[in-house]
Amino acid sequence: MDVTLHLAQDPEADALLGRSPLAALIGMLLDQQVPMEWAFKGPATIARRLGAGDLDAHEIAAHDPEAFAALLSDKPAVHRYPGSMAQRIQQLCQYLVEHYDGDASAVWSGVDSGPELLERLRELPGFGRQKAQIFLALLGKQLGVRPEGWREAAGDYGAPGGFRSVADITGPESLAKVRAHKQEMKAAAKAAKSAKSAKSAKKQP
Repeated sequence: MDVTLHLAQDPEADALLGRSPLAALIGMLLDQQVPMEWAFKGPATIARRLGAGDLDAHEIAAHDPEAFAALLSDKPAVHRYPGSMAQRIQQLCQYLVEHYDGDASAVWSGVDSGPELLERLRELPGFGRQKAQIFLALLGKQLGVRPEGWREAAGDYGAPGGFRSVADITGPESLAKVRAHKQEMKAAAKAAKSAKSAKSAKKQP
């Protein structure tokens, strides 16, 4: 795995994401409740603070939990919730050590079908269905991992030509389009919730 990604919008951070399967997985794990660039800069920040050029699942899994949480909490913090995210990252690395000998790329290496890959991703700690589908789409669209049926397994995120998620970010312009799409989805969800509340209020005597 050695590709050029533009998820962090930072050359050093994006270079690590493009060559390190574990960094890409951790970036995806961090991508919630913070801007996308902040999340995907996280792996490079963690590697730098560990004094390493790459991330190692065995090392992170074995790290003292309090020390690792402190490492993520140092300013600038790796995430808005560095303590809980430190725990999730260690859980992910512990799972990878136990099931894949610490090799993140083994999660998708040799997988025969999109549904099988989706299932493997969903088994990862911290990966729900949506996060798994987005990462599957990223693997297929930008990292060349394309088992049969991968687009279908990724759902809407696997569709070509859209700007729905990090899987579609290839530079500043596409980042802006993905961000606009997310804002539209949030606005639509908020409007639907307001309409539902108003409807419920009318039904009350």
